[in-house]
Amino acid sequence: MSKSKFLNIDNLSLQNILDEDTELIPLMTPEDEEEIKKEDVPDILPILPLRNTVLFPGVVIPITAGRDQSIKLIKEANKGNKTIGVVSQKNEATENPGLEDIYTVGTVARILKMLKMPDGNTMVVLQGKKRFEIENLIQEKPYLKAKVKELVEEIPKKKEKEFSAIIDSVKDLSLRIIKENPNIPTEASFAIKNIQSDSFLVNFVSSNLNLDTAAKQDLLSINSLKERALETLKKMNKELQRLELSNDIQSKVREDMDQQQREYYLHQQMKTIQEELGGVSHDEEIEEMRVLAKSKKWSKEIAELFEKEIGRLQRMNPQVAEYSVQRNYLDLLLELPWDEYSKDKFDLKRAQKILDRDHYGLDKVKERIIEHLAVLKLKGDMKSPIICLYGPPGVGKTSLGKSVAEAIGRKYVRMSLGGMRDEAEIRGHRKTYIGALPGRIIQSIKKAGTSNPVFVLDEIDKLASSHSGDPSSAMLEVLDPEQNADFYDNYLEVGYDLSKVMFIATANSLSTIPWALRDRMEIINVSGYTIEEKIEIAKRHLLPKLLREHGLTSAHIKLGKAQFEKIVTGYTRESGVRGLEKKLAKVVRYAAKSIAMEEEYNIKISNEDVEIILGPSHLERDKYENNEIAGVVTGLAWTSVGGDILFIESILSKGKGTLSITGNLGKVMKESATIALEYIKANLDDFGIKYETVINNNIHIHVPEGATPKDGPSAGITMLTSLVSSYTQRKVKAKLAMTGEITLRGKVLPVGGIKEKILAAKRANIKEIILCAENKKDIEDINARYLKGLTFHYVNEMKEVIDIALLKQKVKNAKKVA
Repeated sequence: MSKSKFLNIDNLSLQNILDEDTELIPLMTPEDEEEIKKEDVPDILPILPLRNTVLFPGVVIPITAGRDQSIKLIKEANKGNKTIGVVSQKNEATENPGLEDIYTVGTVARILKMLKMPDGNTMVVLQGKKRFEIENLIQEKPYLKAKVKELVEEIPKKKEKEFSAIIDSVKDLSLRIIKENPNIPTEASFAIKNIQSDSFLVNFVSSNLNLDTAAKQDLLSINSLKERALETLKKMNKELQRLELSNDIQSKVREDMDQQQREYYLHQQMKTIQEELGGVSHDEEIEEMRVLAKSKKWSKEIAELFEKEIGRLQRMNPQVAEYSVQRNYLDLLLELPWDEYSKDKFDLKRAQKILDRDHYGLDKVKERIIEHLAVLKLKGDMKSPIICLYGPPGVGKTSLGKSVAEAIGRKYVRMSLGGMRDEAEIRGHRKTYIGALPGRIIQSIKKAGTSNPVFVLDEIDKLASSHSGDPSSAMLEVLDPEQNADFYDNYLEVGYDLSKVMFIATANSLSTIPWALRDRMEIINVSGYTIEEKIEIAKRHLLPKLLREHGLTSAHIKLGKAQFEKIVTGYTRESGVRGLEKKLAKVVRYAAKSIAMEEEYNIKISNEDVEIILGPSHLERDKYENNEIAGVVTGLAWTSVGGDILFIESILSKGKGTLSITGNLGKVMKESATIALEYIKANLDDFGIKYETVINNNIHIHVPEGATPKDGPSAGITMLTSLVSSYTQRKVKAKLAMTGEITLRGKVLPVGGIKEKILAAKRANIKEIILCAENKKDIEDINARYLKGLTFHYVNEMKEVIDIALLKQKVKNAKKVA
């Protein structure tokens, strides 16, 4: 064998050894086989691990040794009896294999020749002798050495007909593979014909089959020569089938080609391969689309459009770029649920139970859903409502959509509109653009699989506009019941009926929603939860959910109402329950950690345990301050996280009657202070204030928590009361709060956020509240249990506010005002 033909063991196969440059193919005669049988296998052998090849008995292979321990082993063995044990590595990437990294079944080999190569590697020619199995390693350094035992091969009797037939088949298939594979020289067939030993034939073919190391190792591990021959025959059959299939594909598309035919040839070959793999041709695909179209419930207009577009597809060359665009368009037409609707469930009591199960409170929203179901039940057909839920974060607006879908038996889809600034996201792109897609409305309908899902448009107040268009303007058509029955998507290029879709939009603020868009929706205010509601939500929903997520049960941790209330009031300040869920999750993780670390902990969590787990409380309840100081009045405010109380303070100092305002107040709030002061100046006698008192004293108004911006007109009556109290030094009525806008005419005007403000007043232990008479209707909408213990005073005039809010007696240590 020529020097150029010594091969690296990482790339060894029949076609590599047997090629045109092969000088000789080493064959083993029956006499050689008998000599090998007489040789004894040593009890202890140095072990040479090989990468990516398996040595079979009788087979001669060249290998390149590059590892230091392998070179040392080969050199020492070559100086001695030239006998080594060869095994295969399980993973070729392992640099220093141990017993667990090699196969235990290997082949005793004899070193026939060793050469030192110019690159420093050692080239060695090995011949396999007998198979062995490693019993245990007795040495790991400088190379592996193991105690081994011989694996006796079960050789069939010479006259066994079945074995003879297998051997004949192996020879026959070998010759056919050599004939079919153009990479193997025909001279190799002479070698196969001249092999006289049956066992060497099986081993020689097994060694040179195009198989991975694991498959060859499986063949080597078979003790019975007959079984190994049969298994080899199966592998050869697969190899032959692969070669015949490859040649068949080649012959089908072979023709004389010039430069113009080259592209056609390549595409034709790809098509043939697809057909052989079980694929379908373009004509068959078009026919399948026509069959599918017959099952669609679309209108005559859509059917005509489909026929027109599929005709265009049929006339197109499948290789042009427009073909895939047209194909995708037709796929969309077929996948959209034209006139396919899920059947609504009209069990109103069941729907109410599902809504109550998933969400505590939110009575107005639930009532509106039940009303819609009731009308559908009676009428049978009705355009779905377009609802907009607005309120602070974390109150369950988004998750409500999923519950509504379950309650009425519809599919649920959600689309987040936050930060969307491209009109094409809603209406889609025209097909002429590269990478064109339908809008997300149509994509979501396709995903839902019905034309009447519950469709949640999340964060509709956060739509943005840019040079790419105004998405909020595109939403006008989507959310208009008179227009969305024929919604036009730029990609679809035909109207789609959205009138049966139940759209539920969510928003944190109405101020950023364009008026035209707001006008198309039914606005429902989802206000914040009370402390009592949060406790119930935590008990019924949040804690059970967190226990499931953390792999715990109710037996592992118990929280009482007092502990829930402590977490709600002491560690969260929000309208919703997201912050509450995070705090409860920390409590649950505390229990999970204790269980995992086998530490003792209190299953029944106490208030002290809450402080240990969550740390000291940083949030105190809004507290009412006493009425011992003139000019300090309690007002009610609305914030994005619910209601709050604030204190308006005023004080007199000698001066020229100037007004100073501090506390990070906005323009509207400053104007309220100016209106209150000017009204007092115009009606001094009505309030019992001397003119000299006003012009000889500066007045300073301050609202504490100066780092927090404050604005709005609702503190008008509070500022008026504070100023009159400072000028007269009269006491403010105890445990009283107020909210209302004022005018220069002395009128009190209504304000918003009444429910949140009343909840804040209850938290602060307020007993009486002054409101504008027009706000009485807002009070009637609030659940009676929230109003328990509160007394309301409804006023129309600013003078009425003073009569109710200020006592006749003066404060202790009243200032003398000139």
